[in-house]
Amino acid sequence: MLSAFLSAFRTPDLRKKLLFTVGIIAVYRLGATLPSPGVSYGNVQKCLDTLQGQSTGVLNLLDLFSGGALLQLSVFALGIMPYITASIILQLLTVVIPRLEHLRKEGQAGQAKITQYTRYLTLGLGILQSSAFVALARSGQLFQNRCDQFPIVPEGTGIPNWLTLSILVMTMTAGTGMVMWLGELITERGVGNGMSVLIFTSIAARLPSEGWKIKTNEGWAKFALVLALVLLVITAVCFIEQAQRRIPVQYAKRMIGRRMYGGTSTYIPLKVNQAGVIPVIFGSSLLYLPQLGLQFFDQTDPGKTQAWIQNNLVNPSSPIYIALYFLLIIFFTYFYVSITFNPTEVADNMKKYGGFVPGIRPGKPTAEYLDFILSRITLPGALYLGIVAILPNFFFIWLNSQQFQNFPFGGTAVLIMVGVGLETVKQIESQLMQRNYEGFLR
Repeated sequence: MLSAFLSAFRTPDLRKKLLFTVGIIAVYRLGATLPSPGVSYGNVQKCLDTLQGQSTGVLNLLDLFSGGALLQLSVFALGIMPYITASIILQLLTVVIPRLEHLRKEGQAGQAKITQYTRYLTLGLGILQSSAFVALARSGQLFQNRCDQFPIVPEGTGIPNWLTLSILVMTMTAGTGMVMWLGELITERGVGNGMSVLIFTSIAARLPSEGWKIKTNEGWAKFALVLALVLLVITAVCFIEQAQRRIPVQYAKRMIGRRMYGGTSTYIPLKVNQAGVIPVIFGSSLLYLPQLGLQFFDQTDPGKTQAWIQNNLVNPSSPIYIALYFLLIIFFTYFYVSITFNPTEVADNMKKYGGFVPGIRPGKPTAEYLDFILSRITLPGALYLGIVAILPNFFFIWLNSQQFQNFPFGGTAVLIMVGVGLETVKQIESQLMQRNYEGFLR
């Protein structure tokens, strides 16, 4: 991997792309630390020092994706999450809305139209999410009412409250649009998928501080053991992320005019982790609903039902919480794979171009064979996602500290970091290979 980066820096055009990507990342990190108008940055820092890394629920996970910008209500507080949510919604709607399905099959022109819809939906979600987070900050629930003595959005500044809140919402929404634009710039003129690179940057920005918290609170012994476990987890994730089942495909020879086409062999790569990180995001989002529901009840005098929910569905060290989280990930893995990979469509496309799996008849038998193979490799992929996702919960139990509930070396974070790292390295190597063959092709 290091040799690929060194070779890329020796190539002038690739060096420009890498430096351009680094420059965009620097702009993104600057916006993530720039306070929004109307927010008391000093009170935010006092509140974060008071909490000392304690969990704030699913907001802590979103804060990890934003590189620590969410809880500070900075300009880029929402990060790239509205765009990811919009992309997932459009992808799911493609299955049920014929118009979107038709656009997806139109090729580049249809994909450009879907991308435009995604941008509009991103801005709409940005307005909704920024309004929600500003309301949580005003009510004190952004930190679960543990920082009421430090108001994040203070009143009585001489400016009407509605104007302050409106400017704050517009600033955070504009920041979302800016982040989306920066990601697209990286995709077009930089290296790698821009949105993935920005998420990778946000998570990586939290690693030094989180690692130092472990050393400070737990000592060198546990810190060394955690690092060893981290290397083991990353190695296993790298192995599984690149694992795939290759279905051989043979194309028959066809005579079109005076030219012979076909007669080649290829394969269909079915990844073990076909669903990526989406099932983990869905599962964690559903588990936040019980915690959200508790906000509407009286916290001073909780009943038996509230106490049971708090102890079993909100507490991340509860066996019920861990088991439910694990089962939700397995369910959403099968669900997401079923809507993103259509064996019938793949079999029809193969049949249209004269392709077939050796030993399997084209058409429906091929679709049934692909569905059988996919269902078999999805099970180990779902188990792998579930195990990696609940690792932070075991860190939480072992270290007996709430600050490791969204531990940055496990769960969603490590899946994103490893996946983005492997994808970026592959893109750099492919571009280097094209340039190495350039003289030969001439």
